[in-house]
Amino acid sequence: MSDSISTRKWSQQLRQWFPDREFFMRSDGQVRFIKISSTLQIRAAATVVALVLGWLIALAMMAWGQYRAEADLASFEQQRARVAKSQERLEAYGGDIDRVVDDLQQRQAYLEDMARMLPEDIVAEGAAAGTVTDSTAEAAKTIEKVSQSFPQARGLAEVEARQLAVVERLTRFADARSRRAEAAMRKLNLDPGALSRKAQQSMGQAMGGPFEALSGSSAGGIDSRFERLGLSLARMAALERALDGIPQVVPATAENITSGFGYRRDPFNGRAAMHSGIDFKGAVGSPIFAAADGRVTFAGRKGGYGKAVEVTHANGLMTRYAHLSRVDVKPGQLVEAGATLGGLGSTGRSTGPHLHFEVRINNRAINPRPFLETAPDVLKEVRSGRPDPAPGAVAASK
Repeated sequence: MSDSISTRKWSQQLRQWFPDREFFMRSDGQVRFIKISSTLQIRAAATVVALVLGWLIALAMMAWGQYRAEADLASFEQQRARVAKSQERLEAYGGDIDRVVDDLQQRQAYLEDMARMLPEDIVAEGAAAGTVTDSTAEAAKTIEKVSQSFPQARGLAEVEARQLAVVERLTRFADARSRRAEAAMRKLNLDPGALSRKAQQSMGQAMGGPFEALSGSSAGGIDSRFERLGLSLARMAALERALDGIPQVVPATAENITSGFGYRRDPFNGRAAMHSGIDFKGAVGSPIFAAADGRVTFAGRKGGYGKAVEVTHANGLMTRYAHLSRVDVKPGQLVEAGATLGGLGSTGRSTGPHLHFEVRINNRAINPRPFLETAPDVLKEVRSGRPDPAPGAVAASK
């Protein structure tokens, strides 16, 4: 019932759109009337709509066919490119395993030349510690077995054995350097674990990229010796980054220390007060130097400190330089040990031109003097094992 009602309404709507129309024509004095019924108009409109729809469908089918043809062609070209690449690799190898061995041996010789540049004493120190595997005997047995079963693959087995020797040598070197770095921090009464964790956090603040798994076997797992090397190198990098953040450059003329760290009589009111840094007297405008590598986290006026600069270091330490006459750096700027931060002055709560220098751990002030007196020699000893001196070491030696 409802269907018939809706059909009737739809029919009435169409007749309203296409009502009966009459036209008259005058010719030779005669008038003729032409009547076009509603039904005829509806049929003519339906025919036009059907033709338009048919034309649109034909265009869509042609476009789809063209798209499929182009997609198939692109897929074919891509597949052919992959086949060509594989074919090129096959031609490069030429089925000649000796050529592959020669290529690998040349690369391995380069790696071994790099490994020979490592200091012998520090590598020997790592070997004496006995914390790294020694695959020499195992590798010799492997070469022997491979030679008996697959004589043509002996060269590959020899290259693998040489690779493992380089990996273990590098691991011993990294471990020995890490131990030296830890010993240096303990001499300065610092916690190596805490400083290295801070350094690792700072190293990981701006990292990214697609994940690419490192596989060292057909099962998809990495050889534990390679993984051990990666961990040792990461630990060494974090500890040495922490070393570079230890105050090691005297920020002003050391001969003119006017006030040390600790309790003293306040110069303004005469009452006992804690002095959280060291004061260096000097001429107004004389340069003030960064005590270690780091990033400027504050540069400007800071209450009683006057014009001040704060440098936060990778190991979590913070150094503060106060009462400056000028500031030469901006927040966010990276500075190396020995870089000029500003000029000595007497701004803020000051009785005369001097630099107030602080070292803080977790915002707790500690005595800077042991660092400035001991750190240069301690760090110089540690860095004597580095193949290339770090920038901070060069600055500290000036």
